[in-house]
Amino acid sequence: MVDDRYGSLSRPPLAAAALRAALTGPGRAWTELLVVPVTGSTNADLARQARSGAGAGLVLVAEEQSGGRGRLGRSWTSPARSGLTFSVLLRPTSPPSRLGWLPLAAGLAVAEAVATVGELDVRLKWPNDILVGERKLGGVLAERVGGAVVIGVGLNVSAVQAELPAPTATSLVIEGAACTDRDPLLRAVLRRLAQRVAAWDAPGGDPDLAADYTARCATLGRTVRAELPGRHITGIAEGLDGDARLRLLTADGVQLVGAGDVVHLR
Repeated sequence: MVDDRYGSLSRPPLAAAALRAALTGPGRAWTELLVVPVTGSTNADLARQARSGAGAGLVLVAEEQSGGRGRLGRSWTSPARSGLTFSVLLRPTSPPSRLGWLPLAAGLAVAEAVATVGELDVRLKWPNDILVGERKLGGVLAERVGGAVVIGVGLNVSAVQAELPAPTATSLVIEGAACTDRDPLLRAVLRRLAQRVAAWDAPGGDPDLAADYTARCATLGRTVRAELPGRHITGIAEGLDGDARLRLLTADGVQLVGAGDVVHLR
């Protein structure tokens, strides 16, 4: 008889003990790593921890989310163990004026790690959607909770097209990635995220962040539509300003977009 304790032998659970041993401990960015079978939202769970005074470095990974959230209140759903869904709790020391770059640093870290391990050309749609070509592989959601920041990551790994929420979504399996094992992927993402966050939070900030993000951003140089509450702006995305806002060259001149949904037009 085939042992199918996990629902699908192609989707085994994460090796929680091995991940903790590899990623947490004295002198490391991550102090504790928990893997739970299911939760509503890892971001909401860590936000509650932050309000209760939890320290920085907590990582919460869910094998399945029943109420995961993306940007602008969108839901983020995927079959159990078909992706990586996790959040980290940070307590940055950088001045508030630099916080606009933190979500971009996190998205860049995810893209860099997945590109390396998966051997794919992974790009970013401003501010922090993870793309392969024009299809969405994952995303990052950063939320301030008092003096803390919770960063959530969702990444499609083994989902097939029929399991994805939209035809514009994709997964590492669909893209033929060199690695679709969630354990090394999670290790790579968390290690790169720790490096990027530490550089961003260092005195003076990360001198390479803007250039590295720009080099991997698929939005810049294109005509895009920024969808804002009650209106939209169409223009050429010509760059980012010092606060990580998108600079759009429109018929009325340059306009800055600090938050909103961006659609690539051409």
